[in-house]
Amino acid sequence: MAEIIIAGFGGQGVLVLGQVIAYAGMIENKSVSWLPSYGPEQRGGTCNCSVVVTPGEVGSPVVTVPSDALVMNGPSFDRFEPKVSAGGLLVYNSSLVPKTSQRDDITTIAVPANEIADELGNARIANMVMLGAFVQATGIVMEESIEEALKAVLSERHHSLIPLNMQAFERGRAYQ
Repeated sequence: MAEIIIAGFGGQGVLVLGQVIAYAGMIENKSVSWLPSYGPEQRGGTCNCSVVVTPGEVGSPVVTVPSDALVMNGPSFDRFEPKVSAGGLLVYNSSLVPKTSQRDDITTIAVPANEIADELGNARIANMVMLGAFVQATGIVMEESIEEALKAVLSERHHSLIPLNMQAFERGRAYQ
């Protein structure tokens, strides 16, 4: 079972990232939950979501001690890095987090997600770079499920961006 926290600023695609993982899990007939949490701000405010993916039943959608965390910015790193369970995984956006974890009981992966997204020509796909690194590290879902999940999560007017999102996903997988 994976109990995941995904966190960052509004506008970084945090909630979409969580939805993609949850939908990919459903495509693979896993039990999932997705629970968003954000303030009244639209863009720029903090937001996070809890995602649970398990072959069994989801006991609670609330994640207080995540097995894994994906953090997109410094404040999220400060808030959630201490909460990752021993033996867990922390994937963080080193483009916006200028520090490293001092914990020796978790695995950390620093991904320059913003730089990679900029290289691909669209800063808004940094979340998919992070997703690629996370999926490569955990094997939580298959790549094919990610592409199918994007079709479900993204509005039809954004379906033309799925190839670019998948390219970002692949760059994140290869970054490891």
